[in-house]
Amino acid sequence: MRFLIVEDHPLFREALEGALRMVAPAADILQATSIDGSLEQVAATTELDLILLDLSMPGTTGLSGIIRIRKAFPKIPVVIVSGYQDRQIISGALSLGVSGYILKSSSKQDLAQSIGEVLRGAVCVPAAYRGQVRPQRAAGPAQDLLKRLHELTPQQLRVLEMLKRGLQNKQIAFELKISETTVKVHVSDILRKLNVISRTKAIVEMSRIDFATLAGGGTAAERERPRPDQQ
Repeated sequence: MRFLIVEDHPLFREALEGALRMVAPAADILQATSIDGSLEQVAATTELDLILLDLSMPGTTGLSGIIRIRKAFPKIPVVIVSGYQDRQIISGALSLGVSGYILKSSSKQDLAQSIGEVLRGAVCVPAAYRGQVRPQRAAGPAQDLLKRLHELTPQQLRVLEMLKRGLQNKQIAFELKISETTVKVHVSDILRKLNVISRTKAIVEMSRIDFATLAGGGTAAERERPRPDQQ
């Protein structure tokens, strides 16, 4: 079997690798520390059984990392492993077609058990949230936006992330190694598909899937670090 861990914190990567070894000792385990890196890894891999993805990755906004990976590789199961425990965030993630949501506060044994369930075809949700989240519905006012984001191509999603970071067309063209004219075409298509009239409006729309907005109250849910017994 072959797995990909997408996590920028080395402590969590080590914990996830240990959990995967409990499920499949002889598995080939790949690692990436960013969404862009993970997409490159998957594109270069002939076969992949599962992706373990942290929600808070460099260069991503809220749930957009899930959208980029699912859009590029819709047939590969994705499991979120996150410290965010808010019900709306979990529901929003599940609505994007992931195969499970595992809390980082879980023990290594619980991580392994949940991963095993997903590999057997189940959708894994934290026990405390079963019956409280609805996988088929996005979180509140973000539902329509998530649907519209699905209409963007993988390249357009990447451009949109760069717009959110405040990059100008020339900078985007340099990073993506494309012409400014191509960037302008992408931006126009993004605005049309999101049904907004300006780059600023597109950035405002993206804020609707930020964790703070999804969790409500303007404060993101607390991220937990693993306890010593989880290493």
